[in-house]
Order: sequence, then structure tokens, then C-alpha cells
Amino acid sequence: MAKIEVKDLDFYYGQTQVLHHINMKIESNEITAFIGPSGCGKSTILRTFNRMNDFIPNTKAVGEIIYDGMNIIEPDLDVVSLRMKVGMVFQRPNPLPKSIFENVIFGPKRHGLKNKAKQKELVEKSLRQAALWDEVKDKLNQSAFELSGGQQQRLCIARCLAMKPDVLLFDEPTSALDPISTMKIEDLLGTLKKEYTMIIVTHSMQQAGRISDKTAFFLNGEVIEMGPTNEIFTNAKEERTEQYISGKFG
Repeated sequence: MAKIEVKDLDFYYGQTQVLHHINMKIESNEITAFIGPSGCGKSTILRTFNRMNDFIPNTKAVGEIIYDGMNIIEPDLDVVSLRMKVGMVFQRPNPLPKSIFENVIFGPKRHGLKNKAKQKELVEKSLRQAALWDEVKDKLNQSAFELSGGQQQRLCIARCLAMKPDVLLFDEPTSALDPISTMKIEDLLGTLKKEYTMIIVTHSMQQAGRISDKTAFFLNGEVIEMGPTNEIFTNAKEERTEQYISGKFG
């Protein structure tokens, strides 16, 4: 059974339609990559999965996104609860102006976790999951801004994990990082998929090929083709998919 199922999804910025009749299934414990040229709609649909587009005025989604038995685009949905289950990591690391410890525990504290021992336990677990604990365990009270860019991005992942989510969304999470930091993030995602369902928007064909189980190719707000990554990259059914992957446009 799919973790997320998208049915006939249209999306509008004002009067401009940017997603057209999207149908797809996101499977549990897999990494699904969204690829396509800039402006094709892949980040827009990623943000529909935890309603981040709600922060943009005059937007509208039509159709269904079924997650956890609910159509999550319904207007009366508890969006706070949804975002606890569906976490998001952005293109550039966005640590809070707080200590490493306080960054990780920020969300759980806001939602009522006051016990100091449980806070420490959760911080350590989340940092270990994010492959950062060994690098920061002796400086948890230092500012998060003292970390490198790659460490800051893994801290942001730890901050998501501390909320005990079900699904993780990544919007080009390594585009601002050096190759070594990128490799660490990719290795981390491969480990995390044992416990989480993940969707990643990436402009890097190589990255999609390395880490994803399924790939969806977007063009002009439509899903042109979706399937197992190895098939998409070696035996695409659609000519436009093959042309994009081979670098003929985009």
C-alpha cells in the first residue's frame, strides 16, 4: 500500500495553473526523486505534501493527496499535526540562532517535552540518526552557526527527526554543499530509508541515479514519466524523459 497517493492534483498560483492532473504513488521506505528543469513544478508538489504552500497567498490545490487515510489538501485539516508527521529539509541549511542542543529539541519542547532527561535522550538519538553525534557531542551548547554547511544541514535533518516524523521531504538538500558533505548526506539518506519514506527534489541526475528507488520526471507541471530509477535512466519510455536525462535540454 502506498504511503502517499496523489489523485488528479491541480495547483494554482492565482489564476496560473502550475500543476496539471498529477497522479502518483509514493511507496513506503523508499527514496523517490523528482527531477526536471527549473520551473517544472517539482518543488511546488513537494510543498503540497506538508502544506508549505499555505504560506504563499492566493494559492489553491484541487484534487486529492491521500496520506494516513486523509485527503491532506482539505481546508479543515490539522496542518500542525501534518507537519509533525511530514518533515521538510530545505535547500540551504536553516539552523535556528540557538545552540546545537536547542536546535534539535526546539520542536519537541514546543509540543510539551519538558523532562530534561528525555530531552537529552532525544537529542542524542536524533543526532546519531543524522550521523552528527560523534562530531558535536562535546559542543552541544555551542551555536549551531559554528558548524560547517554540511554539518548544519545534518543538524536540520536531526531537528526533523526529533519530531518523530513518518515522511521526510528534501528540497535540493545538497545544492549548497561541497562534494564531501553531499556524499555524507546521500549516505545518510540511504540509511534513513529503513525507517522513513523520503522524497527528494534534485537537479542532479547523478544524485537521483545514486540514491533513489523511484524517479518522477516533471515537465511543464506534468509528470511525464515515473518508475524505478534504473528503468527511467536506462530505458525511458518517453522520448522527452530520455532527452532530459541525456542533457539535450534542461
